Amino acid sequence: MRRGEVWWADLPPPAGRRPVVLLSRNEAYAVRQLVIVAPITTRVRRIPTEVPLGPEEGLPKACVVNLDTLTTIPKHTLTQPIGPLPPGKLAAVERALRFALDLAGAQP
Repeated sequence: MRRGEVWWADLPPPAGRRPVVLLSRNEAYAVRQLVIVAPITTRVRRIPTEVPLGPEEGLPKACVVNLDTLTTIPKHTLTQPIGPLPPGKLAAVERALRFALDLAGAQP
């Protein structure tokens, strides 16, 4: 497990099984039981906190990762890796995360 990877997760209802992007720092995966993720959804709103993803990233269809909806989940709910985000997409996720959290230097 590494930051920027996309995984299938079994989340509590109503979310259910869905893909997520791992956001915790890499060192956390070896020692923490809870990890920070951002859900991937097909509900596209075209806002600065979303990053488009799709089949190019191993997902079944066009979707977005929503950085407004960060959540902490038990690591054991991550069931199957989909793959790492390409460097450009990971950079876009980092920009959207900075924007969502109103961190210095955030630009849409």
